[in-house]
Amino acid sequence: MTMKKILTLVAVVLLTVTSASAELKFGPRIGLAVNNLKFNSDIASTSNRAGFTAGVQLEYMLPITNLGIDASLMFVRRSNDIVATGTAIIDEGGVEQEEPIVITEKKGRNYIEIPVNVKYKIGIPAVGKFFAPYIFTGPSFAFNLNKKDATEAFTNKTFDVAWNFGLGIELFTHLQVSASYGLGLSKSITKAAGIGGAEVYGKDRFWTITAAYLF
Repeated sequence: MTMKKILTLVAVVLLTVTSASAELKFGPRIGLAVNNLKFNSDIASTSNRAGFTAGVQLEYMLPITNLGIDASLMFVRRSNDIVATGTAIIDEGGVEQEEPIVITEKKGRNYIEIPVNVKYKIGIPAVGKFFAPYIFTGPSFAFNLNKKDATEAFTNKTFDVAWNFGLGIELFTHLQVSASYGLGLSKSITKAAGIGGAEVYGKDRFWTITAAYLF
């Protein structure tokens, strides 16, 4: 047998073992999303509000290494109480006066979100098939479905990027329960055009708790 045939045979065997050993899973995912907008100015603020998320998840684990990648296609509802402060010019009897104003609005934003994570499962001898903790991190890409402005003073951005950090536990090789923190990297909402003053924008910060059942 020539060296070329030997190398070809080895390559085929390695590919066969890798394909057989690697695990590809797919299934539904649902959970709770708690969102908070962080503004670059103290003229606007928000409080934490709970939303929800639902979709599907795909996981691909490499053999032996316990390393893998998971990706999800999720619908996400992010809710916020937005409080904006400023001043308004009031005309009282022909005399213009500047008075402080406070605007409070409850707003929700709907997204299609695609998180892509590198995942590491911590193997525990003897109980690994029943109980396997894991950690993960990676980017998240969100596409805003809302065409309306966030408020009268702010405009929604159509695309949002965040970075996720999380941990979870896999039970009986199918059920995965995880918690993650999303750090917004891009501006989610900005001050509406036509409003003067310095630039004001908000970036999302969110906790997500989900459960997925992968087949």
